[in-house]
Amino acid sequence: MRVALAAVVAAAVVAAPALAQSVDASGRTTYDAAFFQRFQPANALEVVRRVPGFTLEQVEEDVRGFGQAAGNVVINGQRPSSKSDTIEVVLARIPATRVARVEVGPGTLFGAEYSGKAQVVNLILTGEGGLAGTATGTLRRQYDGKLFPEGSVSTLLRRGNSTFNAAIGVNNEQTSEEGYDTLRALPSGELLEYRRKINTIEDPNAFVSGSWDYKAGQFETARFNARYAFDRFRLSQTNQVLPTGGTARDDRLTQRFHFDEWEVGGDVQRPLLGGGVKLIGLATRRDRIDRELSLLRVRSDVIGGNEQQVRSQRDEAVLRGLWTRPDFHGWSVETGVEGALNRLRSKVDLFGFGAEGARTRIDLPVDDAVVTEHRAEGFANASRSLTAKLRIDLALNYELSRLTVDGDADAKRSLHFWKPKLNVDWRPGDGWRAQASIARTVAQLRFEDFISAAELANERVNGGNAELVPQRSWEALATVEKQVLGDGLVKLELGYTRTALVQDRVPTPEGFDAPGNLGDGTSKIARATFDVPVARLGIKGGRISGRLSYVGTSVQDPFTGEQRPYSGASPFVYEVNWRQDLGDFAWGVGFSGDDPYTFYRRNELDTLYPGNPYITAFAEYRPTRSTTVTLSVDNLGDFSTRRGRLFFDPDRRTPDPFRVEDRVRNQHILPYLTIKHNFG
Repeated sequence: MRVALAAVVAAAVVAAPALAQSVDASGRTTYDAAFFQRFQPANALEVVRRVPGFTLEQVEEDVRGFGQAAGNVVINGQRPSSKSDTIEVVLARIPATRVARVEVGPGTLFGAEYSGKAQVVNLILTGEGGLAGTATGTLRRQYDGKLFPEGSVSTLLRRGNSTFNAAIGVNNEQTSEEGYDTLRALPSGELLEYRRKINTIEDPNAFVSGSWDYKAGQFETARFNARYAFDRFRLSQTNQVLPTGGTARDDRLTQRFHFDEWEVGGDVQRPLLGGGVKLIGLATRRDRIDRELSLLRVRSDVIGGNEQQVRSQRDEAVLRGLWTRPDFHGWSVETGVEGALNRLRSKVDLFGFGAEGARTRIDLPVDDAVVTEHRAEGFANASRSLTAKLRIDLALNYELSRLTVDGDADAKRSLHFWKPKLNVDWRPGDGWRAQASIARTVAQLRFEDFISAAELANERVNGGNAELVPQRSWEALATVEKQVLGDGLVKLELGYTRTALVQDRVPTPEGFDAPGNLGDGTSKIARATFDVPVARLGIKGGRISGRLSYVGTSVQDPFTGEQRPYSGASPFVYEVNWRQDLGDFAWGVGFSGDDPYTFYRRNELDTLYPGNPYITAFAEYRPTRSTTVTLSVDNLGDFSTRRGRLFFDPDRRTPDPFRVEDRVRNQHILPYLTIKHNFG
């Protein structure tokens, strides 16, 4: 594979043909709808995924505020005023027939939220009126032969300056996995316990959403959106436990997680002082009830176990105002302010079962608390082209917040941060592009990290930490890319990050470990991305793409005093995908994987070993321009995942572990059939 890729790149550099897309003076690359016709996409999501060298950014839904939840896609130059509807969901609701073109440019072309992003996609829709939509149905098969259907329908109606969008979807995600655990003494390796496990997982979820968009001019727009979603996760585990020299047990673990979410948002924009002023509002509520029950049983007699219930309510209200002007003495400028109120109410009840099933409550350090944050952020950014080939982007944010914890803990603190950014974009010609950026960033805190809770599946407790503060970093990144073989792209990124108060895991006075702050840490980044058509090499409709990423992290461990990676950080990640489009038929295969990664706890090293490579494949048939039938397979290699846990007594200051637990799980090969149909 490496030799083949090198040959492709070498041939491309020698003969760089005329490009299939256009590039303007601001660095904006445009792809017309005709560029994507060979892929016959069903919706806008499939269009965006076919943009050469572009990777859709994943944004966590629980990121607080509006500005920090921006991904790297806008629609008609505007960001959707919704957070809980991910950009994948929004794009999947837009039929591909309504996409006029796709623009790709530096982030500051599209607003302050995107300042510093190397690439942002602007999806331009047609002005075509009438009704259009997409219907999708999927049938999944798990390894034991059970079949599970799911589907979604979305519609888009355009009338004059207004566009209405409605969608409803049901996901019936269910799967089973089998495996085993071994528990051994160290250093002898003597087997202490063998466990045979089968997990049955059901995760049905559904959503209904709608929006109204109005656009009468560049600065005369309005939008309203609403969404409701629920998730009902269920896990049932059978666990046959065979202790060496002991009595066999028949343990059971059940998890029932209920999640409901409501969101209402909107924005309005009007002309002002040669630009536009926009007001954005958003309100979200998330209710969660988690119930877990772990029982240790000898035949039908309960000899131990735990029960836990977690009730939480997350509320967020955001108001954001901004003024933007595309041409202010040669500069494109934007400035504004955002205010947000976030609150988490959480109560955890943990119980233990005695030898005869008697239930006793277990008090945790912080199991009943309210976390509240009042936050305000002012921002300004300006960008301009210094020459036809050189562009500079400047941004400055100031964040001020007041954080309080009430209940089992009493903590109050005020935080404030300056967050400057600088980005330089240079296009010397012949398909080359270089970017360099430096920025100061401040991480967000997970409110759940303030609360204590047990992990019954892992037989451990996570302590809460009311004194947690956000880490802050200086990030430097340099990018060089080259267009090859027409619309192909090869990109290399190098970066370095220095972080103060690294958020990781720290010991607590109660004898647990919890999320907390360590000292200074560093990250070294090297990433390569390629997306190359191979038709000119004799393979009609073929395309190979992929990425190789290295992120080396280092921070001083609070127990050993030695340097180690950040918890949960995998240094190497890779992905290679092949796709070939042959008229009405397409097929492809993908390989992905990453290095093992470890969570460094007080008395445990918990390491996950992914089943590499994870292989996917698909075959696609398009009987009409409106209908696509796809047969896909996940985990084609039938690889298992593994997890290793090394235990230390009393903690990791003891150099040698005394026990090791190995867990092996496999969902096996997972085929599924999908039918997509566009109408209108």
